[in-house]
Amino acid sequence: MPLRLLRNPTLQLLMAIACGMLLGAVDPRLAVAMKPLSDGFIRIIGWLMPFMMFLLIASGVAGLQVRQRGLGCRVLIYFQTMALLSLSMGCLIAEALHPGNGVASSASTLSLPVIDAANTPGEFSWSAAGAVVSHALVQNPILPIMLAGLLAGALLARAEGHRHADALRTLLEKAVSLLFKVLKVILRFAPLAAFGAIAFTIGRFGPASALPLLKFVAVMYLASAAFVLLVLTPVAQTSGVSLWRLIVHLKDELLLVTFTGSSVAALPGLIEKMQTLGCDRQLTRLVLTTGYTFNLSGSNIYLITAALFLAQMAGIELTGSELLTLLLISLVTSLGSTSMAGSAFFTLIATLNLFHLVPLEGVGLLLGVERLMKCRVLTNVLGNCVACLAIARWQNAVAFVSARRT
Repeated sequence: MPLRLLRNPTLQLLMAIACGMLLGAVDPRLAVAMKPLSDGFIRIIGWLMPFMMFLLIASGVAGLQVRQRGLGCRVLIYFQTMALLSLSMGCLIAEALHPGNGVASSASTLSLPVIDAANTPGEFSWSAAGAVVSHALVQNPILPIMLAGLLAGALLARAEGHRHADALRTLLEKAVSLLFKVLKVILRFAPLAAFGAIAFTIGRFGPASALPLLKFVAVMYLASAAFVLLVLTPVAQTSGVSLWRLIVHLKDELLLVTFTGSSVAALPGLIEKMQTLGCDRQLTRLVLTTGYTFNLSGSNIYLITAALFLAQMAGIELTGSELLTLLLISLVTSLGSTSMAGSAFFTLIATLNLFHLVPLEGVGLLLGVERLMKCRVLTNVLGNCVACLAIARWQNAVAFVSARRT
Protein backbone atom coordinates (compact mmCIF):
# COMPACT_ATOMS: atom_id res chain seq x y z
CA MET A 1 0.00 0.00 0.00
CA PRO A 2 2.74 2.60 0.81
CA LEU A 3 4.53 1.75 -2.45
CA ARG A 4 1.30 2.30 -4.38
CA LEU A 5 0.88 5.68 -2.71
CA LEU A 6 4.42 6.67 -3.63
CA ARG A 7 3.59 6.02 -7.29
CA ASN A 8 0.75 8.55 -7.16
CA PRO A 9 1.73 11.57 -9.35
CA THR A 10 -0.03 14.02 -7.04
CA LEU A 11 1.76 12.74 -3.94
CA GLN A 12 5.11 12.78 -5.75
CA LEU A 13 4.57 16.43 -6.73
CA LEU A 14 3.56 17.42 -3.19
CA MET A 15 6.59 15.66 -1.70
CA ALA A 16 8.89 17.37 -4.21
CA ILE A 17 7.35 20.75 -3.37
CA ALA A 18 7.81 20.19 0.37
CA CYS A 19 11.46 19.22 -0.15
CA GLY A 20 12.04 22.26 -2.36
CA MET A 21 10.54 24.62 0.24
CA LEU A 22 12.66 23.03 2.97
CA LEU A 23 15.85 23.38 0.96
CA GLY A 24 15.03 27.00 0.09
CA ALA A 25 14.62 27.86 3.77
CA VAL A 26 17.66 25.89 5.05
CA ASP A 27 20.22 26.55 2.29
CA PRO A 28 19.17 29.38 -0.07
CA ARG A 29 22.42 29.29 -2.06
CA LEU A 30 22.08 25.59 -2.88
CA ALA A 31 18.35 26.08 -3.55
CA VAL A 32 19.06 28.75 -6.18
CA ALA A 33 21.41 26.28 -7.89
CA MET A 34 18.44 23.93 -8.42
CA LYS A 35 16.92 26.27 -11.04
CA PRO A 36 18.29 24.28 -14.05
CA LEU A 37 16.10 21.33 -13.04
CA SER A 38 12.92 23.27 -13.82
CA ASP A 39 14.44 25.22 -16.72
CA GLY A 40 15.59 22.02 -18.43
CA PHE A 41 12.19 20.38 -18.05
CA ILE A 42 10.42 23.40 -19.55
CA ARG A 43 13.00 23.62 -22.37
CA ILE A 44 12.42 19.99 -23.38
CA ILE A 45 8.66 20.52 -23.37
CA GLY A 46 9.22 23.66 -25.45
CA TRP A 47 11.15 21.67 -28.05
CA LEU A 48 8.26 19.23 -28.41
CA MET A 49 5.52 21.89 -28.42
CA PRO A 50 5.68 22.78 -32.16
CA PHE A 51 5.24 19.12 -33.14
CA MET A 52 2.45 18.73 -30.59
CA MET A 53 0.57 21.81 -31.78
CA PHE A 54 0.83 20.86 -35.46
CA LEU A 55 -0.23 17.24 -34.97
CA LEU A 56 -3.12 18.00 -32.61
CA ILE A 57 -4.56 20.82 -34.72
CA ALA A 58 -4.13 18.97 -38.02
CA SER A 59 -5.69 15.76 -36.68
CA GLY A 60 -8.45 17.71 -34.95
CA VAL A 61 -9.48 19.65 -38.07
CA ALA A 62 -9.11 16.61 -40.33
CA GLY A 63 -11.43 14.55 -38.13
CA LEU A 64 -14.22 17.09 -37.72
CA GLN A 65 -17.60 15.87 -38.84
CA VAL A 66 -19.60 17.80 -41.45
CA ARG A 67 -21.91 19.22 -38.76
CA GLN A 68 -18.86 20.66 -37.01
CA ARG A 69 -17.34 22.47 -39.99
CA GLY A 70 -18.73 25.83 -38.78
CA LEU A 71 -16.71 25.46 -35.60
CA GLY A 72 -14.07 28.10 -36.39
CA CYS A 73 -16.46 31.06 -36.25
CA ARG A 74 -17.89 29.95 -32.89
CA VAL A 75 -14.42 29.39 -31.43
CA LEU A 76 -13.37 32.89 -32.52
CA ILE A 77 -16.50 34.49 -31.01
CA TYR A 78 -16.04 32.64 -27.72
CA PHE A 79 -12.32 33.39 -27.42
CA GLN A 80 -12.71 37.11 -28.11
CA THR A 81 -15.65 37.36 -25.68
CA MET A 82 -13.55 35.75 -22.94
CA ALA A 83 -10.62 38.05 -23.76
CA LEU A 84 -12.82 41.13 -23.38
CA LEU A 85 -14.36 39.85 -20.13
CA SER A 86 -10.99 38.95 -18.57
CA LEU A 87 -9.44 42.30 -19.50
CA SER A 88 -12.48 44.13 -18.13
CA MET A 89 -12.36 42.14 -14.88
CA GLY A 90 -8.70 42.93 -14.34
CA CYS A 91 -9.29 46.61 -15.13
CA LEU A 92 -12.21 46.94 -12.71
CA ILE A 93 -10.43 45.29 -9.79
CA ALA A 94 -7.14 47.14 -10.35
CA GLU A 95 -9.00 50.45 -10.51
CA ALA A 96 -11.04 49.61 -7.42
CA LEU A 97 -8.10 48.49 -5.23
CA HIS A 98 -5.24 50.64 -6.63
CA PRO A 99 -2.41 48.18 -5.92
CA GLY A 100 0.25 50.66 -7.11
CA ASN A 101 -0.61 53.44 -4.68
CA GLY A 102 2.13 54.00 -2.09
CA VAL A 103 4.62 51.69 -3.79
CA ALA A 104 7.99 53.34 -4.30
CA SER A 105 9.81 52.49 -7.50
CA SER A 106 13.18 52.29 -5.80
CA ALA A 107 14.15 48.96 -7.30
CA SER A 108 16.68 48.91 -10.06
CA THR A 109 15.26 49.04 -13.56
CA LEU A 110 16.18 46.96 -16.55
CA SER A 111 17.06 47.79 -20.11
CA LEU A 112 14.08 46.46 -22.02
CA PRO A 113 13.41 45.95 -25.74
CA VAL A 114 11.41 48.71 -27.38
CA ILE A 115 9.51 48.43 -30.62
CA ASP A 116 10.68 51.14 -32.97
CA ALA A 117 7.28 51.93 -34.44
CA ALA A 118 5.94 52.79 -31.03
CA ASN A 119 9.03 54.27 -29.47
CA THR A 120 8.30 57.91 -30.16
CA PRO A 121 6.28 59.58 -27.40
CA GLY A 122 3.07 61.22 -28.47
CA GLU A 123 -0.56 60.56 -29.12
CA PHE A 124 -1.96 57.14 -29.81
CA SER A 125 -2.14 56.32 -33.53
CA TRP A 126 -3.61 53.35 -35.33
CA SER A 127 -0.54 53.11 -37.59
CA ALA A 128 1.61 52.57 -34.48
CA ALA A 129 -0.95 50.08 -33.22
CA GLY A 130 -0.72 48.17 -36.49
CA ALA A 131 3.07 48.08 -36.24
CA VAL A 132 3.00 46.72 -32.67
CA VAL A 133 0.36 44.10 -33.48
CA SER A 134 2.21 43.00 -36.61
CA HIS A 135 5.43 42.72 -34.61
CA ALA A 136 3.71 40.69 -31.88
CA LEU A 137 2.14 38.29 -34.38
CA VAL A 138 5.32 37.89 -36.44
CA GLN A 139 7.34 37.18 -33.29
CA ASN A 140 4.77 34.62 -32.12
CA PRO A 141 6.54 31.29 -32.83
CA ILE A 142 3.37 29.25 -32.52
CA LEU A 143 1.17 31.11 -35.01
CA PRO A 144 2.79 29.80 -38.25
CA ILE A 145 2.68 26.26 -36.86
CA MET A 146 -1.00 26.64 -35.98
CA LEU A 147 -1.80 27.99 -39.44
CA ALA A 148 0.10 25.10 -41.06
CA GLY A 149 -1.81 22.62 -38.92
CA LEU A 150 -5.15 24.24 -39.80
CA LEU A 151 -4.32 24.18 -43.51
CA ALA A 152 -3.15 20.55 -43.46
CA GLY A 153 -6.21 19.47 -41.49
CA ALA A 154 -8.59 21.38 -43.76
CA LEU A 155 -7.08 19.77 -46.87
CA LEU A 156 -7.44 16.30 -45.35
CA ALA A 157 -11.01 17.03 -44.28
CA ARG A 158 -11.93 18.22 -47.80
CA ALA A 159 -10.46 15.03 -49.27
CA GLU A 160 -12.51 12.81 -46.93
CA GLY A 161 -13.09 9.39 -48.43
CA HIS A 162 -10.02 9.53 -50.64
CA ARG A 163 -7.68 6.57 -50.05
CA HIS A 164 -4.51 8.61 -49.60
CA ALA A 165 -6.25 11.17 -47.38
CA ASP A 166 -7.58 8.42 -45.12
CA ALA A 167 -4.08 6.92 -44.89
CA LEU A 168 -2.61 10.30 -43.91
CA ARG A 169 -5.34 10.78 -41.31
CA THR A 170 -4.49 7.39 -39.81
CA LEU A 171 -0.80 8.32 -39.83
CA LEU A 172 -1.60 11.54 -37.97
CA GLU A 173 -3.47 9.60 -35.28
CA LYS A 174 -0.52 7.23 -34.85
CA ALA A 175 1.88 10.18 -34.61
CA VAL A 176 -0.30 11.80 -31.92
CA SER A 177 -0.40 8.53 -29.98
CA LEU A 178 3.41 8.19 -30.18
CA LEU A 179 3.91 11.81 -29.07
CA PHE A 180 1.67 11.28 -26.05
CA LYS A 181 3.71 8.23 -25.04
CA VAL A 182 6.93 10.25 -25.26
CA LEU A 183 5.39 13.02 -23.16
CA LYS A 184 4.25 10.56 -20.51
CA VAL A 185 7.86 9.40 -20.14
CA ILE A 186 9.07 13.00 -19.82
CA LEU A 187 6.36 13.80 -17.27
CA ARG A 188 7.81 11.24 -14.91
CA PHE A 189 10.46 13.87 -14.22
CA ALA A 190 7.86 16.53 -13.34
CA PRO A 191 8.41 16.18 -9.55
CA LEU A 192 12.12 16.89 -10.10
CA ALA A 193 11.21 20.02 -12.08
CA ALA A 194 8.76 21.09 -9.38
CA PHE A 195 11.45 20.62 -6.73
CA GLY A 196 13.85 22.85 -8.68
CA ALA A 197 11.27 25.57 -9.31
CA ILE A 198 10.09 25.81 -5.70
CA ALA A 199 13.60 25.60 -4.24
CA PHE A 200 14.76 28.43 -6.50
CA THR A 201 11.74 30.62 -5.71
CA ILE A 202 12.14 30.29 -1.93
CA GLY A 203 15.93 30.51 -1.99
CA ARG A 204 16.18 33.46 -4.39
CA PHE A 205 13.32 35.69 -3.29
CA GLY A 206 12.16 34.53 0.12
CA PRO A 207 9.04 35.82 1.83
CA ALA A 208 10.44 39.25 2.70
CA SER A 209 11.98 40.17 -0.67
CA ALA A 210 8.60 40.43 -2.40
CA LEU A 211 6.91 42.59 0.26
CA PRO A 212 6.68 45.78 -1.86
CA LEU A 213 4.90 43.83 -4.60
CA LEU A 214 2.72 41.58 -2.47
CA LYS A 215 -0.24 43.90 -2.95
CA PHE A 216 0.08 43.55 -6.71
CA VAL A 217 0.30 39.76 -6.37
CA ALA A 218 -2.75 39.73 -4.08
CA VAL A 219 -4.77 41.81 -6.54
CA MET A 220 -3.76 39.47 -9.37
CA TYR A 221 -4.99 36.45 -7.42
CA LEU A 222 -8.19 38.28 -6.47
CA ALA A 223 -8.89 39.29 -10.08
CA SER A 224 -8.23 35.74 -11.29
CA ALA A 225 -10.50 34.30 -8.61
CA ALA A 226 -13.23 36.80 -9.49
CA PHE A 227 -13.00 35.81 -13.16
CA VAL A 228 -13.19 32.11 -12.30
CA LEU A 229 -16.18 32.60 -9.96
CA LEU A 230 -18.15 35.18 -11.92
CA VAL A 231 -17.42 34.08 -15.50
CA LEU A 232 -16.09 30.53 -15.71
CA THR A 233 -18.40 29.07 -13.06
CA PRO A 234 -21.68 30.02 -14.78
CA VAL A 235 -20.28 29.07 -18.20
CA ALA A 236 -19.30 25.63 -16.91
CA GLN A 237 -22.64 25.20 -15.15
CA THR A 238 -24.50 26.11 -18.34
CA SER A 239 -22.38 23.55 -20.19
CA GLY A 240 -23.55 20.85 -17.76
CA VAL A 241 -20.55 20.52 -15.42
CA SER A 242 -19.94 21.91 -11.94
CA LEU A 243 -16.70 23.90 -11.99
CA TRP A 244 -15.63 22.39 -8.67
CA ARG A 245 -16.13 18.88 -10.06
CA LEU A 246 -14.11 19.89 -13.11
CA ILE A 247 -11.26 21.15 -10.92
CA VAL A 248 -11.26 17.90 -8.93
CA HIS A 249 -11.31 15.95 -12.22
CA LEU A 250 -8.25 17.90 -13.45
CA LYS A 251 -6.38 18.07 -10.12
CA ASP A 252 -3.25 16.20 -11.31
CA GLU A 253 -2.85 18.41 -14.38
CA LEU A 254 -3.50 21.61 -12.40
CA LEU A 255 -0.89 20.61 -9.81
CA LEU A 256 1.57 19.84 -12.60
CA VAL A 257 0.98 23.28 -14.13
CA THR A 258 1.23 25.03 -10.76
CA PHE A 259 4.54 23.62 -9.63
CA THR A 260 6.41 23.25 -12.93
CA GLY A 261 5.16 26.43 -14.62
CA SER A 262 4.59 24.55 -17.88
CA SER A 263 0.99 24.51 -19.10
CA VAL A 264 2.03 22.70 -22.29
CA ALA A 265 3.21 19.71 -20.24
CA ALA A 266 -0.35 19.17 -19.02
CA LEU A 267 -1.93 19.31 -22.49
CA PRO A 268 -2.01 15.53 -23.22
CA GLY A 269 -3.57 14.83 -19.82
CA LEU A 270 -6.10 17.64 -20.26
CA ILE A 271 -7.17 16.28 -23.64
CA GLU A 272 -7.70 12.81 -22.19
CA LYS A 273 -9.59 14.14 -19.15
CA MET A 274 -11.90 16.33 -21.30
CA GLN A 275 -12.67 13.35 -23.52
CA THR A 276 -13.65 11.30 -20.48
CA LEU A 277 -16.18 14.04 -19.69
CA GLY A 278 -17.76 13.33 -23.07
CA CYS A 279 -16.30 16.08 -25.27
CA ASP A 280 -15.74 15.12 -28.89
CA ARG A 281 -12.13 14.04 -29.42
CA GLN A 282 -11.31 16.15 -32.49
CA LEU A 283 -13.07 19.23 -31.13
CA THR A 284 -11.20 18.86 -27.84
CA ARG A 285 -7.84 18.79 -29.57
CA LEU A 286 -8.66 21.80 -31.73
CA VAL A 287 -10.13 24.00 -28.97
CA LEU A 288 -7.47 23.24 -26.35
CA THR A 289 -4.51 23.70 -28.69
CA THR A 290 -5.74 26.94 -30.29
CA GLY A 291 -6.79 28.17 -26.85
CA TYR A 292 -3.15 27.98 -25.76
CA THR A 293 -2.57 31.05 -27.93
CA PHE A 294 -5.93 32.78 -28.34
CA ASN A 295 -7.73 32.10 -25.05
CA LEU A 296 -5.31 33.10 -22.29
CA SER A 297 -7.64 34.75 -19.78
CA GLY A 298 -5.08 34.70 -16.96
CA SER A 299 -2.47 36.39 -19.15
CA ASN A 300 -5.03 39.03 -20.12
CA ILE A 301 -5.79 39.78 -16.46
CA TYR A 302 -2.06 40.09 -15.77
CA LEU A 303 -1.57 42.38 -18.77
CA ILE A 304 -4.18 44.98 -17.77
CA THR A 305 -3.53 44.73 -14.01
CA ALA A 306 0.23 45.17 -14.44
CA ALA A 307 -0.23 48.17 -16.75
CA LEU A 308 -2.53 49.88 -14.23
CA PHE A 309 -0.21 48.96 -11.34
CA LEU A 310 2.71 50.67 -13.09
CA ALA A 311 0.58 53.72 -13.87
CA GLN A 312 -0.55 54.02 -10.25
CA MET A 313 3.02 53.48 -9.02
CA ALA A 314 4.11 56.43 -11.19
CA GLY A 315 1.26 58.58 -9.82
CA ILE A 316 -0.64 58.63 -13.14
CA GLU A 317 -4.44 58.73 -12.94
CA LEU A 318 -6.02 57.53 -16.18
CA THR A 319 -9.29 59.02 -17.41
CA GLY A 320 -12.21 56.95 -18.63
CA SER A 321 -11.26 57.40 -22.29
CA GLU A 322 -7.64 56.52 -21.55
CA LEU A 323 -8.74 53.35 -19.73
CA LEU A 324 -10.88 52.41 -22.73
CA THR A 325 -7.93 53.01 -25.06
CA LEU A 326 -5.69 50.82 -22.87
CA LEU A 327 -8.37 48.12 -22.87
CA LEU A 328 -8.65 48.14 -26.68
CA ILE A 329 -4.88 48.11 -27.14
CA SER A 330 -4.56 45.19 -24.71
CA LEU A 331 -7.30 43.31 -26.55
CA VAL A 332 -5.26 43.51 -29.75
CA THR A 333 -1.73 43.02 -28.38
CA SER A 334 -2.90 39.99 -26.38
CA LEU A 335 -3.12 38.17 -29.72
CA GLY A 336 0.68 38.06 -29.62
CA SER A 337 0.73 36.07 -26.38
CA THR A 338 1.42 32.36 -26.17
CA SER A 339 1.48 29.81 -23.37
CA MET A 340 5.29 29.96 -23.35
CA ALA A 341 6.88 31.09 -20.09
CA GLY A 342 7.55 34.84 -20.11
CA SER A 343 5.23 35.55 -23.04
CA ALA A 344 2.81 37.65 -20.98
CA PHE A 345 5.70 39.81 -19.70
CA PHE A 346 6.87 40.67 -23.22
CA THR A 347 3.29 41.30 -24.35
CA LEU A 348 3.11 43.82 -21.48
CA ILE A 349 6.22 45.55 -22.82
CA ALA A 350 4.70 45.74 -26.31
CA THR A 351 1.49 47.20 -24.86
CA LEU A 352 3.30 49.86 -22.84
CA ASN A 353 5.40 50.78 -25.88
CA LEU A 354 2.14 51.57 -27.65
CA PHE A 355 0.28 53.16 -24.72
CA HIS A 356 2.73 55.99 -23.97
CA LEU A 357 0.98 57.27 -20.82
CA VAL A 358 2.44 54.46 -18.70
CA PRO A 359 6.26 54.59 -18.32
CA LEU A 360 8.37 51.53 -18.97
CA GLU A 361 10.91 52.32 -16.24
CA GLY A 362 9.17 50.37 -13.48
CA VAL A 363 8.42 47.22 -15.48
CA GLY A 364 11.60 45.53 -14.21
CA LEU A 365 10.01 45.34 -10.76
CA LEU A 366 7.52 42.78 -12.04
CA LEU A 367 10.27 40.29 -12.86
CA GLY A 368 10.69 39.77 -9.11
CA VAL A 369 7.22 38.23 -8.83
CA GLU A 370 7.01 36.42 -12.20
CA ARG A 371 7.35 33.05 -10.51
CA LEU A 372 4.59 33.89 -8.06
CA MET A 373 2.01 34.35 -10.84
CA LYS A 374 0.62 30.82 -10.57
CA CYS A 375 -2.91 32.21 -10.78
CA ARG A 376 -2.17 33.38 -14.33
CA VAL A 377 -1.30 29.99 -15.76
CA LEU A 378 -4.02 28.20 -13.76
CA THR A 379 -6.67 30.61 -15.07
CA ASN A 380 -5.36 30.05 -18.60
CA VAL A 381 -5.64 26.26 -18.29
CA LEU A 382 -8.99 26.23 -16.51
CA GLY A 383 -10.39 28.78 -18.97
CA ASN A 384 -9.43 26.57 -21.90
CA CYS A 385 -11.04 23.50 -20.33
CA VAL A 386 -14.27 25.43 -19.74
CA ALA A 387 -14.03 26.71 -23.33
CA CYS A 388 -13.83 23.11 -24.51
CA LEU A 389 -17.02 22.22 -22.60
CA ALA A 390 -18.89 25.34 -23.71
CA ILE A 391 -18.01 25.04 -27.40
CA ALA A 392 -18.69 21.30 -27.38
CA ARG A 393 -22.14 22.00 -25.93
CA TRP A 394 -22.67 24.79 -28.47
CA GLN A 395 -21.73 22.41 -31.29
CA ASN A 396 -23.84 19.56 -29.87
CA ALA A 397 -20.59 17.57 -29.85
CA VAL A 398 -20.77 16.46 -26.25
CA ALA A 399 -21.88 13.05 -25.02
CA PHE A 400 -22.77 13.76 -21.40
CA VAL A 401 -25.89 14.95 -19.67
CA SER A 402 -25.22 14.44 -15.97
CA ALA A 403 -21.46 15.12 -15.92
CA ARG A 404 -21.89 17.42 -12.92
CA ARG A 405 -21.96 14.19 -10.92
CA THR A 406 -18.74 12.90 -12.56
